[in-house]
Amino acid sequence: MTMITTLRRPCLLARAAKFGSQDYDRERHLQRILGYGSLPGTGAALVRLMEMEREVNAQRIEEDAAYSLVRHLDLLIALLGEAQLYQASRASQYR
Repeated sequence: MTMITTLRRPCLLARAAKFGSQDYDRERHLQRILGYGSLPGTGAALVRLMEMEREVNAQRIEEDAAYSLVRHLDLLIALLGEAQLYQASRASQYR
């Protein structure tokens, strides 16, 4: 969770991801990003999404022609959505 809170991305990209995460649907979004099949647990999904986002962000910084803003935004939305689900599941364990 600390890694997510310390991410520094352009303000407009971060705001769009935060707004998009409000409508995050794990089944629909995560399937599209990770591929169809059984979905990993929230913790494993977070790790995988962090790796994928790190690669896309490197493309952004390097101004790589393969960089896709839409893909980056999708990854950030999924990352924030999964983080919210992870926090909610951890909170319910301690009740």
